[in-house]
Amino acid sequence: MLENTFYCDFDRDQLGGVPARGDDYRTPFQVDRDRIIHTSAFRRMQSKTQVFLSGEYDFYRTRLTHSIEVSQIGRGICDRLKHTSPLLGDDFYVDPELVEAACLSHDIGHPPFGHTGERTLHRLMREWGGFEGNGQTLRMLTETIFSETRGMLPTRALMDGVLKYKTLYGETPDAEHHFIYNDQAKYLDFVLDGRDFPAELTPGDERNSFKAIECQIMDWADDTAYSLNDVADGVHAGFLTVEKIERWAADNSWAEGEHLDALLNAIRRGRVESLMGRKIGTFIAAASLVKEEGFMSDLTNRHGFRLVIEEDVLAECKLYKKLLYQLVFRSHQLQQLDRKADFVLTRLFEVLADNYVTSSKTGKFRLLPEAQEERILAAEFESEKARIVCDGIARMTDGVANRTYKRLFDADYGSISDLI
Repeated sequence: MLENTFYCDFDRDQLGGVPARGDDYRTPFQVDRDRIIHTSAFRRMQSKTQVFLSGEYDFYRTRLTHSIEVSQIGRGICDRLKHTSPLLGDDFYVDPELVEAACLSHDIGHPPFGHTGERTLHRLMREWGGFEGNGQTLRMLTETIFSETRGMLPTRALMDGVLKYKTLYGETPDAEHHFIYNDQAKYLDFVLDGRDFPAELTPGDERNSFKAIECQIMDWADDTAYSLNDVADGVHAGFLTVEKIERWAADNSWAEGEHLDALLNAIRRGRVESLMGRKIGTFIAAASLVKEEGFMSDLTNRHGFRLVIEEDVLAECKLYKKLLYQLVFRSHQLQQLDRKADFVLTRLFEVLADNYVTSSKTGKFRLLPEAQEERILAAEFESEKARIVCDGIARMTDGVANRTYKRLFDADYGSISDLI
């Protein structure tokens, strides 16, 4: 097999400078992917909300099935680019295993109850450094995915591949999302080899738009899976019906057109899955590469290319996102569940913070597993204690969060059989 010269030792370096095992037949990027798959954090995503609460019905997507679909689309983009882009070749191409690792792990830091859980934890953690799903993913990969104090020593390329955002929370303290944590500056420094951002890449949207090509591919694969497959789930769940979509289109004249007509026809014929499956191929084919120079392109090819998406496909993707947001996410049924999720996580955090973070009698009750509690008691600063409490809640599945809430607040819940 030809060596892939797209990557160099700089890309393959592992966090902590740990050398690769000499007897391992796998590439460093295959090791990254395999380590992610064989973690409890990866498995827990099967019981975390994608759009609808996990466990509602067997066929709805969860964070796990969504991540698997994103990884398949990401690999598809890599394969097509390798065979169609004049900039790539048999010995110079974007590594599909690396992209797969980024796709499989891109949501691993998300808390229970989807984006509502993310917003709630950020509100509760504002004074202690905030909460963001992407920052939490980086924290898990580098520090906690194997245990309370052990990360997976990812390669530089994987860390860069999952870093959708490169703005520190302290640089935009009023931000609601799209940041990483302040204490993750050291990981950003590792990814960038100690270089400072140029003046034009100001904190916020400008800086966050600076992404390695693998991250760009992961992002488009995520948008593809979200906008197409979640529409299919919305139809199956009864939120997207012919009547509702027609009314929505009448109120939004810009939304009328062939894509909505095709969706309405597929709903009438019971062929939504087939339609969206074909469109995945269309969305993959809409991606192409152009060369681009930047302040990191002299060190790595990962920052020497930009992914370009055809304008008409981008517009179609935005159409489906708005349809989902207005008819599914903003529906009173999902808003009721979001309100309940916000309430549950708020109460959990308040009780744990009172017991471990702000109380003068820290750890009066043993409310967390022993390993987490020991780390909290050993932490010097209040912000460290709060972050560990937040870790404990963020790793919960939807079901664990609900059962923990009942155990703490429901007087009729808590027999021996409940605890098993």
